Amino acid sequence: MSKKTVKDIDLKDKKVLVRCDFNVPMDENQNITDNRRIVAALPTIKYLLEQNCKIVLCSHLGRPKGEVKKEFSLAPVGKELSKQLCREVIMANDVIGEDAKTKANNLKNGEILLLENVRFHREETDNDPEFAKELSKYGEVFVNDAFGTVHRAHASTEGVAKYIPAVSGFLIEKELKFLGDALENPERPLVSILGGSKVSDKIGVIDSLLEKVDTLLIGGGMAYTFYKVLGYSIGNSICEDDKLDLAKELMKKAEEKNVKMLLPIDNKLGKEFSPNTETMIVDRDSIPDGWEGLDIGPKTIELYSEELKKAKTVIWNGTVGVAEFEKFAQGTNSLAKVLADLEDVVTIIGGGDTAAAVQKSGVADKMTHISTGGGASLEFIEGKKLPGIEVLENK
Repeated sequence: MSKKTVKDIDLKDKKVLVRCDFNVPMDENQNITDNRRIVAALPTIKYLLEQNCKIVLCSHLGRPKGEVKKEFSLAPVGKELSKQLCREVIMANDVIGEDAKTKANNLKNGEILLLENVRFHREETDNDPEFAKELSKYGEVFVNDAFGTVHRAHASTEGVAKYIPAVSGFLIEKELKFLGDALENPERPLVSILGGSKVSDKIGVIDSLLEKVDTLLIGGGMAYTFYKVLGYSIGNSICEDDKLDLAKELMKKAEEKNVKMLLPIDNKLGKEFSPNTETMIVDRDSIPDGWEGLDIGPKTIELYSEELKKAKTVIWNGTVGVAEFEKFAQGTNSLAKVLADLEDVVTIIGGGDTAAAVQKSGVADKMTHISTGGGASLEFIEGKKLPGIEVLENK
């Protein structure tokens, strides 16, 4: 971690602008259904309270596309934060309007103000310099603790750092430490599970991991593109015909790098893409016409489980089946339970759907680290520069 954190800078009695990731799921009555991202922000907020700071929090929620929409208001987040911190979090009705500015000016040391959804302004995603400058006026220091958005160059993640000193909070520090150590200096064997529907979403990630891992376990819809390269019939399974040459190259690279790259040896098929469809289990060379692969089969679960039991570090990104359908969640749930039972193994779950599935399977607390950013963790694994990290001050 070569970037400064809140502990590397004097924040005593300062006014601090904090970018959090409060993009939490809500039901139709605006009740928060999963507060993990709010809880993840608490250590940094509590540290700033200990420093007697005036704290202004900002975040996005959903994709309101520059319009003020009640269903994307951060008001429910403010209530949940007040509950978690056992103190009032003042809610602003706007972002850079009169209400927010007045409340920010009246803020006393040890008080917290939450701005309304920054994406109510198009200027946020456009990284508009004037909007960023207005935001920067809320703090003498900028603390970014929204790992889920560091791969985006937006006004509240990257733009504000051009006007005030920028450091990371504890969540970003933790994310970079776990992901960084796992990729740069892992305990071996290093095994990665890669799922998800498309090879195209993970090209850079597979390519990068082939330089680092000992074993790569492939699951999800992307497996069928590799099947096609191998000459198997795939029925109605998802396949990216324009990525066949690339899949072939990746398999060749695995061979050259001496990486054990495993594909499912059997699959659970559905007659159609629906939660209640008819199912069957077949070996990988026996997928009939009119059926599609929607999960890994029991032989694959066993094969992959044996590989995971040999591991010392595991990085998992992407479910190995359509985990949102109960009938096709067995592969993902089984692998999650295997990881939960491993001892002395670093297990890193790469956010997004994988994190949700692990949470749902009830073993989230047994994982070493669950990333709060799906897209950000993928781009980090890929070795891309993350704009929200690049702008932080170096130690």
